[in-house]
Amino acid sequence: MEITTALIQEIAAIAVKAGEAILEVYHSGESIRVSLKADHSPLTIADQQSHDIIMQGLVRMNDYVPVLSEEGADIPYDTRKRWDEFWCVDPLDGTKEFINRRDEFTVNIALIQHRQPVLGVIYVPVYQTLYYGATGCGSWKQEKGKPAIALQPDKATENWVAIGSRSHASAAESEILNQYPVTKTIAAGSSLKFCRIAEGAAQIYYRHGPTMEWDTAAGQAIAENSGAVMTAADGTAFLYNKPSLLNGSFICKVR
Repeated sequence: MEITTALIQEIAAIAVKAGEAILEVYHSGESIRVSLKADHSPLTIADQQSHDIIMQGLVRMNDYVPVLSEEGADIPYDTRKRWDEFWCVDPLDGTKEFINRRDEFTVNIALIQHRQPVLGVIYVPVYQTLYYGATGCGSWKQEKGKPAIALQPDKATENWVAIGSRSHASAAESEILNQYPVTKTIAAGSSLKFCRIAEGAAQIYYRHGPTMEWDTAAGQAIAENSGAVMTAADGTAFLYNKPSLLNGSFICKVR
């Protein structure tokens, strides 16, 4: 699939539509009903509604590109290993943020080609803000009603800001961050951590411990196409469509 401005706009429109459905649940005034999936992670009706909208939109665009979504991830590796190209989707990244009425949850859609993310779209429903990045197109941020602005990491600062999760910090992360000129640490939910690197609000994001491929794919595309770099913790390429969809540790930082 060729990456074009029209393709990016189509994916962005799908993400926004899914985000609007999430907001209907979020602002409904009703308590958010939560069930547990087999891995004990939380699931809400907003996750499923967003998943359905994204699936319908992607299939309507081109039904020959397969979709790997958090809410439809039970696809055997024997099937997936033949995929040279696929969509990697998290319909509601930051479900815990959503449940706890914290606004930092996102819709993530990425295109993977030859095991690497080449296009990523992240929509932040509460803030009506869209982030996107793609090979050959750079990375951009667009707030509702405003023109898109190009994203660029802040590589000049000597005082780095490290960004991480509110709920997943570990001693191993502190050990890695001590190797860099970090003078401040901030937290953010969901895939927004990658966006903060891309827009220059932070310089490093190290994650020790498990994430899933749909948690990182769109964010990696946006960070890398802004000019940041993301690798596995040992410096090797961070790849997708693995036999296990569970990610190892990674580091995303300015070059």
